[in-house]
Amino acid sequence: MGLFRVEEQATTNKNINTVNTIPRILRYCRIGAFFIYLIFISIPLRGYAVTLNNRYLSKNIIFMRILQHLGQYLFFLGKVFRQPAKRAIFRRNLFLELEKIGLDSIGIVAIISVFMGAVLALQVAYNTDSPLIPDYLVGYSTRQSMVLEFSPTIIALILAGKIGSNIASEIGTMRVTEQIDALEVMGINAAEYLVLPKITAALIVNPILVIFSIFLGTIGGWLSMVASNLVSTHDFLTGVYLDFSIYDIVYALIKTLVFAFLITSISGYYGYNTDGGALEVGRASTKAVVSSSIMIIIANLILTQLLLT
Repeated sequence: MGLFRVEEQATTNKNINTVNTIPRILRYCRIGAFFIYLIFISIPLRGYAVTLNNRYLSKNIIFMRILQHLGQYLFFLGKVFRQPAKRAIFRRNLFLELEKIGLDSIGIVAIISVFMGAVLALQVAYNTDSPLIPDYLVGYSTRQSMVLEFSPTIIALILAGKIGSNIASEIGTMRVTEQIDALEVMGINAAEYLVLPKITAALIVNPILVIFSIFLGTIGGWLSMVASNLVSTHDFLTGVYLDFSIYDIVYALIKTLVFAFLITSISGYYGYNTDGGALEVGRASTKAVVSSSIMIIIANLILTQLLLT
Protein backbone atom coordinates (compact mmCIF):
# COMPACT_ATOMS: atom_id res chain seq x y z
CA MET A 1 0.00 0.00 0.00
CA GLY A 2 2.79 2.40 0.86
CA LEU A 3 4.54 1.62 -2.39
CA PHE A 4 1.32 2.14 -4.36
CA ARG A 5 0.74 5.50 -2.68
CA VAL A 6 4.28 6.60 -3.51
CA GLU A 7 3.81 5.66 -7.20
CA GLU A 8 0.43 7.39 -7.30
CA GLN A 9 1.91 10.53 -5.76
CA ALA A 10 4.78 10.49 -8.27
CA THR A 11 2.32 10.15 -11.13
CA THR A 12 0.27 13.03 -9.76
CA ASN A 13 3.37 15.26 -9.46
CA LYS A 14 4.32 14.37 -13.01
CA ASN A 15 0.89 15.34 -14.28
CA ILE A 16 1.08 18.57 -12.32
CA ASN A 17 4.50 19.35 -13.82
CA THR A 18 3.17 18.56 -17.29
CA VAL A 19 0.19 20.85 -16.76
CA ASN A 20 2.48 23.66 -15.52
CA THR A 21 4.92 23.13 -18.40
CA ILE A 22 2.36 23.62 -21.18
CA PRO A 23 1.56 27.28 -20.32
CA ARG A 24 5.25 27.94 -19.92
CA ILE A 25 5.93 26.55 -23.39
CA LEU A 26 3.09 28.61 -24.83
CA ARG A 27 4.49 31.69 -23.11
CA TYR A 28 7.92 31.03 -24.63
CA CYS A 29 6.31 30.50 -28.03
CA ARG A 30 4.52 33.84 -27.74
CA ILE A 31 7.76 35.58 -26.77
CA GLY A 32 9.57 33.94 -29.69
CA ALA A 33 6.81 34.86 -32.11
CA PHE A 34 6.96 38.45 -30.86
CA PHE A 35 10.72 38.64 -31.49
CA ILE A 36 10.30 37.02 -34.92
CA TYR A 37 7.63 39.61 -35.78
CA LEU A 38 9.82 42.38 -34.45
CA ILE A 39 12.95 41.32 -36.31
CA PHE A 40 11.59 40.10 -39.62
CA ILE A 41 8.36 42.06 -40.10
CA SER A 42 8.00 45.19 -37.98
CA ILE A 43 11.48 46.69 -38.37
CA PRO A 44 11.69 46.06 -42.16
CA LEU A 45 8.21 47.55 -42.61
CA ARG A 46 9.20 50.61 -40.63
CA GLY A 47 12.37 50.92 -42.67
CA TYR A 48 10.36 50.60 -45.88
CA ALA A 49 7.96 53.25 -44.62
CA VAL A 50 10.89 55.54 -43.84
CA THR A 51 12.28 54.87 -47.32
CA LEU A 52 8.95 55.71 -48.93
CA ASN A 53 8.73 58.85 -46.84
CA ASN A 54 12.24 59.87 -47.87
CA ARG A 55 11.43 59.23 -51.51
CA TYR A 56 8.27 61.30 -51.19
CA LEU A 57 10.20 64.12 -49.54
CA SER A 58 12.95 63.95 -52.18
CA LYS A 59 10.36 64.14 -54.96
CA ASN A 60 8.79 67.16 -53.30
CA ILE A 61 12.20 68.80 -52.95
CA ILE A 62 12.97 68.18 -56.63
CA PHE A 63 9.57 69.58 -57.63
CA MET A 64 10.09 72.66 -55.46
CA ARG A 65 13.53 73.22 -56.98
CA ILE A 66 12.05 73.02 -60.47
CA LEU A 67 9.41 75.59 -59.55
CA GLN A 68 12.06 77.79 -57.97
CA HIS A 69 14.23 77.72 -61.09
CA LEU A 70 11.20 78.33 -63.29
CA GLY A 71 10.19 81.39 -61.27
CA GLN A 72 13.73 82.76 -61.25
CA TYR A 73 14.00 82.13 -64.99
CA LEU A 74 10.78 84.03 -65.73
CA PHE A 75 11.87 86.87 -63.45
CA PHE A 76 15.21 86.92 -65.28
CA LEU A 77 13.44 87.16 -68.65
CA GLY A 78 11.42 90.08 -67.29
CA LYS A 79 14.67 91.90 -66.58
CA VAL A 80 16.13 90.97 -69.97
CA PHE A 81 13.25 92.16 -72.14
CA ARG A 82 13.24 95.75 -71.05
CA GLN A 83 13.79 98.62 -73.41
CA PRO A 84 17.51 99.21 -73.92
CA ALA A 85 18.76 102.34 -72.23
CA LYS A 86 20.97 103.33 -75.19
CA ARG A 87 20.20 101.93 -78.64
CA ALA A 88 23.68 102.71 -79.96
CA ILE A 89 25.29 100.50 -77.31
CA PHE A 90 22.73 97.77 -78.03
CA ARG A 91 23.51 97.84 -81.78
CA ARG A 92 27.24 97.67 -81.11
CA ASN A 93 26.81 94.67 -78.81
CA LEU A 94 24.44 93.06 -81.32
CA PHE A 95 27.00 93.18 -84.13
CA LEU A 96 29.65 91.74 -81.83
CA GLU A 97 27.33 88.87 -80.89
CA LEU A 98 26.41 88.26 -84.53
CA GLU A 99 30.07 87.69 -85.26
CA LYS A 100 30.63 85.56 -82.17
CA ILE A 101 27.51 83.41 -82.50
CA GLY A 102 27.17 83.31 -86.28
CA LEU A 103 30.51 83.64 -88.07
CA ASP A 104 32.45 81.64 -85.52
CA SER A 105 29.99 78.75 -85.83
CA ILE A 106 30.06 78.38 -89.62
CA GLY A 107 32.99 75.96 -89.62
CA ILE A 108 31.58 73.40 -87.22
CA VAL A 109 28.11 73.64 -88.81
CA ALA A 110 29.57 73.06 -92.29
CA ILE A 111 31.65 70.02 -91.28
CA ILE A 112 28.86 68.35 -89.34
CA SER A 113 26.26 69.01 -92.05
CA VAL A 114 28.31 67.62 -94.93
CA PHE A 115 29.19 64.39 -93.14
CA MET A 116 25.70 64.06 -91.69
CA GLY A 117 24.13 64.27 -95.15
CA ALA A 118 26.71 61.86 -96.60
CA VAL A 119 26.14 59.24 -93.91
CA LEU A 120 22.37 59.63 -94.16
CA ALA A 121 22.37 59.10 -97.93
CA LEU A 122 24.65 56.06 -97.65
CA GLN A 123 22.45 54.45 -95.01
CA VAL A 124 19.31 55.01 -97.06
CA ALA A 125 20.97 53.65 -100.22
CA TYR A 126 22.30 50.50 -98.52
CA ASN A 127 19.03 49.76 -96.71
CA THR A 128 16.77 50.28 -99.73
CA ASP A 129 18.74 48.16 -102.21
CA SER A 130 15.72 46.65 -103.92
CA PRO A 131 14.49 46.76 -107.54
CA LEU A 132 11.03 47.65 -106.22
CA ILE A 133 12.29 50.89 -104.63
CA PRO A 134 13.29 53.67 -107.06
CA ASP A 135 16.72 55.23 -106.67
CA TYR A 136 15.40 58.77 -106.45
CA LEU A 137 13.99 58.01 -102.99
CA VAL A 138 17.55 58.30 -101.66
CA GLY A 139 17.62 61.99 -102.56
CA TYR A 140 14.08 62.48 -101.30
CA SER A 141 14.83 60.83 -97.94
CA THR A 142 18.04 62.80 -97.53
CA ARG A 143 16.32 66.11 -98.19
CA GLN A 144 13.36 65.41 -95.92
CA SER A 145 15.52 64.15 -93.06
CA MET A 146 17.83 67.14 -93.23
CA VAL A 147 14.98 69.65 -93.47
CA LEU A 148 12.61 68.23 -90.89
CA GLU A 149 14.91 66.93 -88.20
CA PHE A 150 18.67 66.72 -88.62
CA SER A 151 19.54 70.31 -89.49
CA PRO A 152 17.22 72.09 -87.00
CA THR A 153 17.65 69.71 -84.05
CA ILE A 154 21.19 68.33 -84.36
CA ILE A 155 22.66 71.73 -85.20
CA ALA A 156 20.75 73.23 -82.25
CA LEU A 157 22.26 70.61 -79.93
CA ILE A 158 25.73 71.33 -81.31
CA LEU A 159 25.24 75.07 -80.84
CA ALA A 160 23.94 74.46 -77.32
CA GLY A 161 27.31 72.97 -76.49
CA LYS A 162 29.33 75.63 -78.27
CA ILE A 163 27.34 78.83 -77.75
CA GLY A 164 25.60 77.87 -74.51
CA SER A 165 28.77 77.02 -72.62
CA ASN A 166 30.43 80.19 -73.94
CA ILE A 167 27.56 82.42 -72.79
CA ALA A 168 27.27 80.80 -69.36
CA SER A 169 31.00 80.91 -68.67
CA GLU A 170 31.34 84.50 -69.93
CA ILE A 171 28.48 85.89 -67.83
CA GLY A 172 29.34 83.64 -64.89
CA THR A 173 32.89 84.96 -64.85
CA MET A 174 31.57 88.50 -64.87
CA ARG A 175 29.32 87.61 -61.94
CA VAL A 176 32.04 86.06 -59.73
CA THR A 177 34.46 88.91 -60.51
CA GLU A 178 31.75 91.42 -59.51
CA GLN A 179 31.61 93.11 -62.92
CA ILE A 180 27.83 92.66 -63.01
CA ASP A 181 27.57 94.22 -59.57
CA ALA A 182 29.56 97.19 -60.87
CA LEU A 183 27.17 97.57 -63.81
CA GLU A 184 24.17 97.54 -61.50
CA VAL A 185 25.80 100.09 -59.20
CA MET A 186 26.16 102.40 -62.21
CA GLY A 187 22.42 102.03 -62.86
CA ILE A 188 22.76 99.69 -65.87
CA ASN A 189 20.37 96.77 -66.28
CA ALA A 190 23.02 94.05 -66.49
CA ALA A 191 20.60 91.32 -67.67
CA GLU A 192 19.42 93.42 -70.62
CA TYR A 193 22.90 94.74 -71.38
CA LEU A 194 24.53 91.29 -71.48
CA VAL A 195 21.83 88.84 -72.55
CA LEU A 196 19.43 90.67 -74.87
CA PRO A 197 22.02 91.17 -77.66
CA LYS A 198 22.88 87.47 -77.50
CA ILE A 199 19.24 86.41 -77.79
CA THR A 200 18.61 88.81 -80.67
CA ALA A 201 21.76 87.71 -82.50
CA ALA A 202 20.85 84.02 -82.12
CA LEU A 203 17.33 84.66 -83.43
CA ILE A 204 18.82 86.37 -86.49
CA VAL A 205 21.74 84.09 -87.33
CA ASN A 206 20.57 80.61 -86.32
CA PRO A 207 17.95 80.32 -89.11
CA ILE A 208 20.67 81.27 -91.60
CA LEU A 209 22.94 78.56 -90.18
CA VAL A 210 20.14 75.98 -90.47
CA ILE A 211 19.44 76.87 -94.13
CA PHE A 212 23.17 76.62 -94.73
CA SER A 213 23.19 73.23 -92.99
CA ILE A 214 20.32 71.90 -95.12
CA PHE A 215 22.10 72.92 -98.31
CA LEU A 216 25.44 71.43 -97.26
CA GLY A 217 23.80 68.23 -96.01
CA THR A 218 22.13 67.71 -99.37
CA ILE A 219 25.44 68.39 -101.13
CA GLY A 220 27.16 65.89 -98.83
CA GLY A 221 24.58 63.24 -99.67
CA TRP A 222 25.03 63.86 -103.39
CA LEU A 223 28.84 63.64 -103.11
CA SER A 224 28.62 60.34 -101.23
CA MET A 225 26.35 58.89 -103.93
CA VAL A 226 28.67 60.04 -106.71
CA ALA A 227 31.75 58.70 -104.91
CA SER A 228 30.17 55.31 -104.12
CA ASN A 229 28.39 55.05 -107.49
CA LEU A 230 25.21 53.83 -105.78
CA VAL A 231 22.81 56.42 -107.21
CA SER A 232 23.23 58.57 -110.27
CA THR A 233 23.22 62.35 -110.11
CA HIS A 234 20.00 62.51 -112.11
CA ASP A 235 18.14 60.16 -109.78
CA PHE A 236 19.43 61.89 -106.64
CA LEU A 237 18.44 65.36 -107.86
CA THR A 238 15.06 64.01 -108.98
CA GLY A 239 14.45 62.89 -105.40
CA VAL A 240 15.62 66.23 -104.02
CA TYR A 241 13.09 68.13 -106.17
CA LEU A 242 10.31 65.58 -105.66
CA ASP A 243 7.20 66.81 -103.80
CA PHE A 244 8.93 69.80 -102.26
CA SER A 245 6.81 71.81 -99.81
CA ILE A 246 7.73 75.25 -98.56
CA TYR A 247 5.92 74.47 -95.30
CA ASP A 248 8.72 72.04 -94.40
CA ILE A 249 11.18 74.94 -94.49
CA VAL A 250 8.80 77.09 -92.42
CA TYR A 251 8.50 74.28 -89.87
CA ALA A 252 12.29 73.95 -89.65
CA LEU A 253 12.74 77.71 -89.19
CA ILE A 254 10.08 77.89 -86.46
CA LYS A 255 11.87 75.15 -84.55
CA THR A 256 15.17 76.94 -85.06
CA LEU A 257 13.85 80.19 -83.61
CA VAL A 258 12.50 78.42 -80.52
CA PHE A 259 15.76 76.50 -80.05
CA ALA A 260 17.84 79.67 -80.45
CA PHE A 261 15.82 81.43 -77.77
CA LEU A 262 16.11 78.49 -75.38
CA ILE A 263 19.87 78.15 -75.84
CA THR A 264 20.72 81.80 -75.22
CA SER A 265 18.18 82.53 -72.49
CA ILE A 266 18.87 79.39 -70.42
CA SER A 267 22.62 79.82 -70.73
CA GLY A 268 22.36 83.48 -69.79
CA TYR A 269 20.18 82.56 -66.79
CA TYR A 270 22.70 80.09 -65.39
CA GLY A 271 25.59 82.44 -65.99
CA TYR A 272 23.78 85.40 -64.44
CA ASN A 273 22.91 83.43 -61.29
CA THR A 274 26.37 81.97 -60.75
CA ASP A 275 27.50 82.26 -57.14
CA GLY A 276 30.98 81.31 -55.95
CA GLY A 277 34.31 81.05 -57.70
CA ALA A 278 35.87 79.48 -60.76
CA LEU A 279 34.51 76.04 -59.85
CA GLU A 280 30.95 77.36 -59.86
CA VAL A 281 31.49 78.92 -63.27
CA GLY A 282 32.33 75.50 -64.68
CA ARG A 283 29.28 73.97 -63.02
CA ALA A 284 27.05 76.74 -64.36
CA SER A 285 28.39 76.12 -67.86
CA THR A 286 27.67 72.39 -67.56
CA LYS A 287 24.16 73.01 -66.23
CA ALA A 288 23.49 75.44 -69.06
CA VAL A 289 24.44 72.92 -71.75
CA VAL A 290 22.52 70.04 -70.15
CA SER A 291 19.39 72.09 -69.47
CA SER A 292 19.41 73.62 -72.96
CA SER A 293 19.77 70.21 -74.59
CA ILE A 294 16.90 68.74 -72.54
CA MET A 295 14.64 71.69 -73.30
CA ILE A 296 15.49 71.46 -77.02
CA ILE A 297 14.41 67.81 -77.09
CA ILE A 298 11.18 68.55 -75.21
CA ALA A 299 10.40 71.56 -77.41
CA ASN A 300 11.13 69.48 -80.50
CA LEU A 301 8.49 66.95 -79.47
CA ILE A 302 5.91 69.62 -78.66
CA LEU A 303 6.49 71.62 -81.87
CA THR A 304 6.37 68.48 -84.02
CA GLN A 305 3.06 67.53 -82.47
CA LEU A 306 1.65 71.03 -82.96
CA LEU A 307 2.94 71.83 -86.44
CA LEU A 308 2.85 68.49 -88.27
CA THR A 309 -0.48 67.09 -87.08
